[in-house]
Amino acid sequence: MSLVDLFVRTAKQNPSKLAVIDRATGARVTYKNALLRSLILARKVDAFEQGFIGVMIPNSAGAILTVVATVMSGRTPVMINYSTGAEHNCRIAQRRLGFRTIITSRALLAKLKCPEVAGMVFIEDLAADIGRIAKVRGLVRSMLPAGRVIASVHPCDADDPVVILFTSGSEADPKVVPLSHRNLTANMAGMHEVIDYGPGDVILGNLPLFHVFGLNTGCWLPLTNAMTVVTVPNPLEFRAVCTAIREEKVTMVVGTPVFLSGYLQKSEPGDFDSVRVLVTGADKCPDALRRGFWERHRKALLEGYGTTETSPVIALNTPNRNRPGSVGRVLPNIQIRMEHYETGEPCSVGEMGKILVKGDSVITSYYDDFEATTYRMRQGWYDTGDMGYMDQDGYLWHVGRLGRFLKVAGEMVSLVQVEDVLERSLPPGVLGAAVEVPDASRGSRVVAAVTEAVDERATLGAMAESLPRIALPKAFVVIPEMPRMPSGKTDYRALTATVRDVLAQPAAR
Repeated sequence: MSLVDLFVRTAKQNPSKLAVIDRATGARVTYKNALLRSLILARKVDAFEQGFIGVMIPNSAGAILTVVATVMSGRTPVMINYSTGAEHNCRIAQRRLGFRTIITSRALLAKLKCPEVAGMVFIEDLAADIGRIAKVRGLVRSMLPAGRVIASVHPCDADDPVVILFTSGSEADPKVVPLSHRNLTANMAGMHEVIDYGPGDVILGNLPLFHVFGLNTGCWLPLTNAMTVVTVPNPLEFRAVCTAIREEKVTMVVGTPVFLSGYLQKSEPGDFDSVRVLVTGADKCPDALRRGFWERHRKALLEGYGTTETSPVIALNTPNRNRPGSVGRVLPNIQIRMEHYETGEPCSVGEMGKILVKGDSVITSYYDDFEATTYRMRQGWYDTGDMGYMDQDGYLWHVGRLGRFLKVAGEMVSLVQVEDVLERSLPPGVLGAAVEVPDASRGSRVVAAVTEAVDERATLGAMAESLPRIALPKAFVVIPEMPRMPSGKTDYRALTATVRDVLAQPAAR
């Protein structure tokens, strides 16, 4: 079944249950009302062109229902990142996918100081323009049996695209990723086999819907499993998020390490008492963060791994099977292949190689990008571009992007490993990252970026206990604030460019 089919059936079976608790507006939307509002809004979207429709609305009941209504109308929502250059991202999306209409919010544009882009329509205006007749017609449709409601909206095939997302662009230009109904339902089914969740759960909707992790866990997962999602518009309002978790008795929290670190710092005793599943992904989980949640709240932080192209979860630690430091076991409905990065041969247990995956949650191609598709998709396998290894018990250990390895004097060096050791060697409160800088004699060299000046000699001495000499940073560069992607991941493209600019200055040589 399509996601729309699943949502309609869930809503009809659980009419009085809360679907969305909107912390920004105070709205508490039942499944009955969510279905009604989606059907009414879908009729409004019918007035727009066929094909793609941009959606740029912060996490809220309105954002979720706009996504559902757009799919119900037979259009495909294009989720636009508003946190980094909203105007630019709108124009890029319109140009790359050839559409005009973008549903957004006047309040958001005002907050961002973003000028209006041609083709924008405002959710406030759409809501105000819904007349009594439209409401009555929507009510009548919503009261029909589930099968007839489904028949009244645009038919969806399992392989139709249900959303367009963009990859993060932390290391290369963002790619356009079409995810289908089959992709997302398969991923949710795989997660359900390893983690027990359902109508009794309240999940935190803190990750933006333009991020695959947020779209899955903050929209379609709860709406198709009779869960309640608690939306917060800004995941960086750490104290407000902790308050929402406590007051709404949230049972499932997902987040990136940067966001979860903020929640840990701003949390008070009791804030996480209701939480039974706490998951982190999108970036490597520091040991200190995992330890901090256990010491302060007695909650095990479960690390997972995924990509936009895999809807997103590939592997996940669970309450019953958790090996800290690993990213867990691969979902039962995903195949994995560890491939030697030079020979292409399968890797043995414990041998590091490229991570390739296959399954129904994996896309078959990028949108209008033959080169990227050919490079990443090979004989049904998706090359994640990540490196890792499997241990003897079937746990996957992620060791970084292939692009974050470099050759120094002919030897392979993992910048992720350097970064892990660097972070453990820095004083409390100082953040660090490792980047590559060209070197005329050695090919490349490692440079450490730190947020404050440190005792470089002492830091290198501590790092030398865990790293070979060839992997030690050859310079330290102070970057007061690490550039971040909207998910909280480090923006290595921006960081590398900044470090190289600093080193290019005469005083830095």
